[in-house]
Amino acid sequence: MNFLLDNWILVLAALTSGGLLLWPTLAQGAQGAAVNTAEAVRLLNREKAVVIDVCEPAEFAAGHVAGARNIPLAALEGHKSLPSNKTLPLVVVCQSGARAARAAAQLRKLGYEKAQPLAGGLSAWREANLPVEKSA
Repeated sequence: MNFLLDNWILVLAALTSGGLLLWPTLAQGAQGAAVNTAEAVRLLNREKAVVIDVCEPAEFAAGHVAGARNIPLAALEGHKSLPSNKTLPLVVVCQSGARAARAAAQLRKLGYEKAQPLAGGLSAWREANLPVEKSA
């Protein structure tokens, strides 16, 4: 007990450090964690995830994740290209990740509980040297 009282500054620093380390994890849990490229590849290969690209058609044609389905963000609700099996994992992609986060939240409201945005979007996918297709 004397140690804690004599070194209260160190104890306070340790508690503050631990809290700051936990903060990002707690914040992500509330909004649905984005997956990194390695986790996205694992979902695609092992859990048969479906990639939903929420870019506009012109952006999609310029380059997209291989095998992705293009469903623009504005047309997401009730789109015929969404999988009928709502238990499948969905990896939602856009150019930077911002639209994908909004789309994933919208998909979760529609019942797709495993919808997750790709952190960094297509830019991160390209940086990881993963396959990108172009449409005609």
